[in-house]
Amino acid sequence: MTNSRNKALLLALSAAAAATALTAATLPAQAAPVPRAEAPALGWHPCAKPGGPATQECADLPVPLDYDDPTGPQVKVAVSRIRSDRPQARRGTLLVIPGGPGGSGVQRLTQKGAALQQQLGGAYDLVAFDPRGVGGSTTASCRLAPEDRYLTALRSWPAPDGDITENLARARRTAEACARNGGPVLRSFTTANQVRDTDRLRAALGERKLSAWGVSYGTYVGAVYAQTHPDRTDRWVLDSSGDPDPKRVARGWLANMAQGSDDRFPDFAAWAAHPDRDKDGLRLAQHPEDVEPLLLSLFASLDRTPRPSTTPGVPLTGNGLRQALQNTLYSDSAFPAFARLAAALRDPAHTPALPPELARPLRDEDAAQLVAVLCNDVAWPGGSQADRQRAVDEDRARHPLTAGMPVNVLPCSFWKDTPRRKPTKITNHGPSGVLMIQSRRDPSTPHSKSLKMREALGDRAVLVTVEQGGHGVYLGNGNACGDRTVTRFLTTGERPARDTSCPN
Repeated sequence: MTNSRNKALLLALSAAAAATALTAATLPAQAAPVPRAEAPALGWHPCAKPGGPATQECADLPVPLDYDDPTGPQVKVAVSRIRSDRPQARRGTLLVIPGGPGGSGVQRLTQKGAALQQQLGGAYDLVAFDPRGVGGSTTASCRLAPEDRYLTALRSWPAPDGDITENLARARRTAEACARNGGPVLRSFTTANQVRDTDRLRAALGERKLSAWGVSYGTYVGAVYAQTHPDRTDRWVLDSSGDPDPKRVARGWLANMAQGSDDRFPDFAAWAAHPDRDKDGLRLAQHPEDVEPLLLSLFASLDRTPRPSTTPGVPLTGNGLRQALQNTLYSDSAFPAFARLAAALRDPAHTPALPPELARPLRDEDAAQLVAVLCNDVAWPGGSQADRQRAVDEDRARHPLTAGMPVNVLPCSFWKDTPRRKPTKITNHGPSGVLMIQSRRDPSTPHSKSLKMREALGDRAVLVTVEQGGHGVYLGNGNACGDRTVTRFLTTGERPARDTSCPN
């Protein structure tokens, strides 16, 4: 999995149905070795950013467009680092792997650099990079129309009555636009290439091994790196993991969000019904069990009559409010803003202000990168409209809060390019140096599915379950036990002897 916008995108678009079976294999077994280009030198320069450490530096790392042709055309990956401020305590380099797809590693390092420095006491140089297609790295464009780049379009919400006809049309034209305009650069946006770019960065840094902290989608990137380069991993933290099933990959993560939302929503309901909310006018109901019916009623009202917002030409729809709720569930700190919006909507004359991530379309380059990684990694199934509609109808009935969105159709089902390699199967082959940490009630990567990553890693990993809700645990949702456990592991190598939990 990131700032709130990237989190919302993540594991992000939400779709699909049953799988086209693919035989999983690790990357080393998938292709013959190719020649290696020499690791380039990095030309570091100061690039302190607002809110980030004053010592932050940046550089550009050239990487092969196609690793099967390592001396051929190159693309640029934007890299950033914060060097240890205590050289005598330094033990290596920690890679910060952002969520997404679509998360910026440079931005993530800016946001978390000072906290990491404080927690880790100079034990590491901190590094991160923007994956291909993101931020300062080489980007590509699908030339999508603005109306197809809103978050409520990229996340495949069905029509108010559950119909998916427009979703199918949008998915098809998005896939066609990406095939027409994206070119080889867009086709290079894959998890496998992010892993290869990571290893090229390791070599450019002159490091024999890396340590890492990956969050959300970044846990999958980290797990694939640890699978394909076990001899180059040191201390590895996977924070908020999804199911690494190589037959489904992102399709499975997206479908699992329906259960994640159901797991997490009671936390918001209890908060929104608490008497303490009275003093701020944010109490939505007298009892927690009344909060969901209230919101379902608001969704339905906005489905019937979208409300003009303070953003000209962009009304608040039922799906817009549903998406705002999904974003809210990532962190308790987002609860007040959503409760304020929901409370205000009780007034028919109120003109709502849209959350920023709903008020404008994504940049075309950002939408292209997000779609491309999901669709380039693994083949998605086709199927008739009737079959797809049936899957959405069933999911809507089981999970009313997400209304069928997590299993709805995406551009990947109409993607023109077949994945060049099969996704990596995560196994227990490698050193026992992985610490997993997971919220019990995660809206995006539900705990029950993180156990699939835990099972795949076997004796390589230990899982710490934090008994609270939210997505992104370390330095993210305020659990002192969880933070302390990760910091101790990164600084001393000490892990719990067995899977354990941290109280709320």
